[in-house]
Amino acid sequence: MRKFTREELKEYDGAGGVAYVACGGKVYDVSHSFHWKRGIHQVMHYAGEDLTEALKEAPHEIDMLERFPIVGELLG
Repeated sequence: MRKFTREELKEYDGAGGVAYVACGGKVYDVSHSFHWKRGIHQVMHYAGEDLTEALKEAPHEIDMLERFPIVGELLG
């Protein structure tokens, strides 16, 4: 499993078509999600970021992210 630094994760912001987000130390590929079009979700969250804290205030649980492929782990 690939290990991502925060700087490496930022490269997957959806601009090039690939959108990854991290949560709880796992990195998920949300590239094919309608809800993550262009790397933006609900005009509040951006691909290429760690959403662990943001998910605590979201109207859904982490199970929504667990539907997507895990492509790695977030370091630190």
